[in-house]
Amino acid sequence: MLRISCLLVTALFTLTAHAEGFISRTLNKPVPGGVAVVQLGQDAAVPTATYQGKQVLVVREEGRDWIAIVGIPLTTKDGSQQIAVKQAGASRNLGFNVGSKHYKEQRITLKNTRQVNPLPEDLKRINRELAEQTAAYRSFSPGTPSNLVLDKPVNGPLSSPFGLRRFFNGEERNPHSGLDFAVPAGTPIKSPAAGKVILIGNYFFNGNTVFVDHGQGFISMFCHMSKIDVKVGDAVPRGGVVGRVGATGRATGPHMHWNVSLNDARVDPAIFIGAFKP
Repeated sequence: MLRISCLLVTALFTLTAHAEGFISRTLNKPVPGGVAVVQLGQDAAVPTATYQGKQVLVVREEGRDWIAIVGIPLTTKDGSQQIAVKQAGASRNLGFNVGSKHYKEQRITLKNTRQVNPLPEDLKRINRELAEQTAAYRSFSPGTPSNLVLDKPVNGPLSSPFGLRRFFNGEERNPHSGLDFAVPAGTPIKSPAAGKVILIGNYFFNGNTVFVDHGQGFISMFCHMSKIDVKVGDAVPRGGVVGRVGATGRATGPHMHWNVSLNDARVDPAIFIGAFKP
């Protein structure tokens, strides 16, 4: 009887270890602004998955199980969610549960009031720029990311975490969609993983901005840069310099803003550098 119990425990441990590899354990943070890792099985056929109508990053973990890595928008409510999966001619829905997470407030005073309440001519520019950036976030290239564990683009202290509810001159605006690092102007900004530059621009709110596509809708964006050192179409290696820290756009001083997007959802970059705090 004891031997049977030991065998059952061993089998259960093996199944658990088999189901969750390193990436699953590291990235699975299913909260608003977080990431859900959904197990898709071991079928030889390559699966595709969508969440809220948008294609999701799918990779094979450690040469075994297929997993979907789902970005969860900050606006998502607690509770059950589903992805739609297609594989070998069959369709199915798989669920995951989103937990709660509290994000703090941040209040910022800006001297340039147009950065809080833009003029009509500013709004035309903002809407045009928003369309460009939305298209970049929604792009989906077929390549598998070279790495899902990212390096920090700069070495320096974190000045603003992800998800802060932001108030500019007392007026609530969009939550903070990335991480801010307090580093001097001119500091090189390095790509956290290999990728391709898909958009650059000088935008009203973001200032000098670079988008790097790491593959399958896994995208890094860097903004407020003093200088851009790449052009659209450039392949950048992990650690390759994409630009320099600055204070362009809506910024109170030099810093590096970095956000990460999955399936057009801005998610906490700290998850990918192993610094996520529940």
